[in-house]
Amino acid sequence: MYRGRAWTMRQYSGFATAAESNHRFRYLLAQGVTGLSVAFDLPTQIGYDSDHALAEGEVGRVGVAIDSIEDMAVLFDEIPMERVSTSMTINATAIILLAFYAAVAKRQGAPPAKLSGTLQNDILKEYVARGTYIYPPRPSMRIVTDVMAYCAAEMPQWNSISISGYHIREAGATAVQEIAFTLAHACAYVQAAIDAGLDVNTVGQRISFFFNAHNKFLEEIAKFRAARRMWARIMRDTFGATHPRAQQLRFHTQTAGSTLTAQQPNNNIVRVGLQALAAVLGGTQSLHCNGRDEALALPTEESAMIALRTQHILLHETGVAHTADPLAGAYAIESLTTRLEREATEMLARIDAAGGALAAIETGYIQREIQDAAYRAQQSIDAGETVVVGVNRFTQKDDNGTDGSAFRLDPELESQQIERVRAVRAGRSQHEWRQALERVDQAARDGSNLVAPIIAAVEAHATLGEVADQLRLVFGEFEGVTAS
Repeated sequence: MYRGRAWTMRQYSGFATAAESNHRFRYLLAQGVTGLSVAFDLPTQIGYDSDHALAEGEVGRVGVAIDSIEDMAVLFDEIPMERVSTSMTINATAIILLAFYAAVAKRQGAPPAKLSGTLQNDILKEYVARGTYIYPPRPSMRIVTDVMAYCAAEMPQWNSISISGYHIREAGATAVQEIAFTLAHACAYVQAAIDAGLDVNTVGQRISFFFNAHNKFLEEIAKFRAARRMWARIMRDTFGATHPRAQQLRFHTQTAGSTLTAQQPNNNIVRVGLQALAAVLGGTQSLHCNGRDEALALPTEESAMIALRTQHILLHETGVAHTADPLAGAYAIESLTTRLEREATEMLARIDAAGGALAAIETGYIQREIQDAAYRAQQSIDAGETVVVGVNRFTQKDDNGTDGSAFRLDPELESQQIERVRAVRAGRSQHEWRQALERVDQAARDGSNLVAPIIAAVEAHATLGEVADQLRLVFGEFEGVTAS
């Protein structure tokens, strides 16, 4: 008999430095969080060390700076890595962050087979929505499949990719586009894995998804239900997956950052609560609630706690987790689910006709679709047709959005982080470091799997930027596609 379900409660801990994030980790674990999510700063995301000229002013601004294995060791100091589930929001440099994680787990004595968590590793949405790519799409796909192959063999409890509709929606996409573009990208990854010789039933069981929970409450519930139906059918009929778990769309949900307002920020608590409820009613397996002040800065500890307590209230006080699909059979939900599924399927067919997701990205088709949707949405807000409480209606005089309690980054942290990475370089064996990077270069050129050589390189204290630069020499850098 079905007795209900819960979800993995996650809270981000990516705050400027590894030491501060480690403090947040321990605090959140003590408060009942069962999964940890790490957000990284911009230089880490695009393969630059903290002392690179292009990193100036960005170190620790939007997440934790990780330059070397020593930063990752501090991040997980006294955190039992084989007993926690860790999700890392990282894409272009995902393979390097996985290497840091595996190497630090090895220091702790945690076998790779016992590590559980998720690596976002979704490079395609970077080209259409976020922009934190490094290499051109096709070599980037090779890196993605290297990670998938390594994890299938060495880290079977690890989700080697989390295909993200979240950032597509944050960039302005509609609910239909979020479904269609996310599943189009997923199809490209599955096909690439099959082409690389991986078994679809094995890979399919370790694929996860990451969706946005936006403001239209009923539509969001229907969106999750439609995506689940579509993915099961795609995996069964298109790719021939026979294992039930390989057909299952397992997904993490984060509430919509783009809906948060700097004006009257306490209104965001209500928005987040309703978005989180929609995710639960739609069947999410993992959930993160944004902080009320994230339109202003990284969340304060108080804001993070309100976000976590939102999940606690949903789980323990509402009873919504006692039923698998609480709104099944409701006319509004069922009709919305059917409509979204139909429209997303039609959009998927157009992408297939354009040559598939990779070709559609290279021609700018998906980028144009998202930009047009974002423009229409902003026009509707500017015209007052879409109401945003506190912004274009129900405003207050002299509301600048902050009472002075927003998170403030210590300006000394950047220089301290620069000193840390320079100390790592000064203290390593130059011979071992150079040989390790040469093996990364060789693997990149001869097509062998990159993960093991990169783990060896970071254990030899190669920095993130150095490994990324070694791959830049082989793969080049992507200049972008004009979407107009």
